Amino acid sequence: MLVPERVELVRLRLGLTKIGFAESLGIDRKTLQRFEKDGYDLPQSCIPRLTDLSGYPEDFFRDRAKIEYPNPSGVSFRSLRSLTAASRNSAMAAGAVAFIFDDFVNSEYTLPTHDVPTEVKSVSPAKAALGLRAQWGIGLRPIGNLTNLLEAKGIRIFSLVEETRHLDAYSLWRNDKPYIFLNTLKTAERSRFDAAHELGHLVLHRHTGSTHSSAESEADTFASAFLMPKEDLYAEIPRVRSLSQLIEKKKRWGVSAAALAYTLHKLGKITDWHYRSYCIALGKFGRNVEPNPMERESSQIWEKVLTDLWRRGMPIKLVAEKLNVPERELNSLLFGIAFKQAQHAEVIEREPLRAV
Repeated sequence: MLVPERVELVRLRLGLTKIGFAESLGIDRKTLQRFEKDGYDLPQSCIPRLTDLSGYPEDFFRDRAKIEYPNPSGVSFRSLRSLTAASRNSAMAAGAVAFIFDDFVNSEYTLPTHDVPTEVKSVSPAKAALGLRAQWGIGLRPIGNLTNLLEAKGIRIFSLVEETRHLDAYSLWRNDKPYIFLNTLKTAERSRFDAAHELGHLVLHRHTGSTHSSAESEADTFASAFLMPKEDLYAEIPRVRSLSQLIEKKKRWGVSAAALAYTLHKLGKITDWHYRSYCIALGKFGRNVEPNPMERESSQIWEKVLTDLWRRGMPIKLVAEKLNVPERELNSLLFGIAFKQAQHAEVIEREPLRAV
């Protein structure tokens, strides 16, 4: 018999309503409801349609291992008010698939334990950001590769390819492990800021939750201070002369020109009039277009893990078969690294992975 919970995961991942899902399977809604609630199996004719529609193998739907979703009460979603239920559910279902892969990796490798504060005293978001920089030994210098830094501090980072401008990222704690999911269809600079924003949620809101009215502004303030300490900003930009200056300087901190302009405006380094004119000028580049763009960050942890698995005779295709999930799903969660490795069969020789 097919497992209703696993069929439901796929429906959510596809972003379909129950009516739309039933129609795609060639059944009526009552048949689907009986399957979900009353223990009736789906008609045999549904199975080929289900596997074709989802790309998931039949064995996935018969596996009785429990599916674990991100806990909704502990997840921070940006742009929650604008986010549709379908997009939110699809992203949460992607998290459930990521947990399947992460549990497999943890059974094979020893990954870094987290070094994220679990209880922050009553300090401002900016002070919490500077305190974390001090804890991690960063000081006030710019952060080169934020993704690699977060991974080195034990934060699991997965990528999302959700085609919606309203879903930037989300984060959560699971089994005392911090997770961040990033929408990689955003610009590289936006993804960096989103990662720092979610780090803020992990640090500031683990125990209070992130649904209160000030949570998003607190996480934004944390991200700005973490990526752009004001002392470094003052030293590098004692005076703002033009937008072109900001477009050039933004690379130092790996942020968008808009984020840099906003921070400098908040610090009183840009007048209201100039800030408005800069925003208008930047808007002319178009949505999701960043002037003088930086190279997108990727995951070093997942690259090392997948490379070592490949050397052991377990390419991503075999991993996907072992976990009964589509290879494309793993690829979309792992920054496209698996696809790149498949394109380049010759992998650079490195020391065997023992602990990353």
